Amino acid sequence: MGKRYFCDYCDRSFQDNLHNRKKHLNGVQHLRAKRAWYDLFRDAAAILQEEQSKKPCRKFLQTGQCDFGSNCRFSHMTEQDLEKLSAQVQALSQAGEQRLKELRQEGADVPLGTIEDWLEKRAKRLSAAQSNSALPEKPVPFQYPPGWPPPQELPPSLQAPPAGGWPLPPNLQWG
Repeated sequence: MGKRYFCDYCDRSFQDNLHNRKKHLNGVQHLRAKRAWYDLFRDAAAILQEEQSKKPCRKFLQTGQCDFGSNCRFSHMTEQDLEKLSAQVQALSQAGEQRLKELRQEGADVPLGTIEDWLEKRAKRLSAAQSNSALPEKPVPFQYPPGWPPPQELPPSLQAPPAGGWPLPPNLQWG
């Protein structure tokens, strides 16, 4: 008997060869099981946005069940479910904002939240650097990312270099 392939998504095993694996990985049952697995870890805001963009499923609202189940292209959430999800998203965003305020009050350098904010800040910094190109730039002091453990607990590879750089041994010869 040859090797067997076990699919964690489908909880099945089969003889492992190229044909069988391709057939399984492209099969409807596997794709549904894989989607269901990743849906367990989706962000509440993404779920809310997706469900709000869908129309309600008439069959589900009338009978409480739908033949298509999780593959239905219509929403199976009631107004109360959407309100609960919306409240959960708001609570999570407020908690995140509160945490950012706390970090800023502690003096931590907290990066901006979106890529657009970062790009805007970068563009300002680059334009300021071009206009002040004659002036020497002062180096930015090194700061550890927020949430990291204290520097003495970090491994040597993650610790900041000394202020003057690493000392060179007097008899060092490269290559």
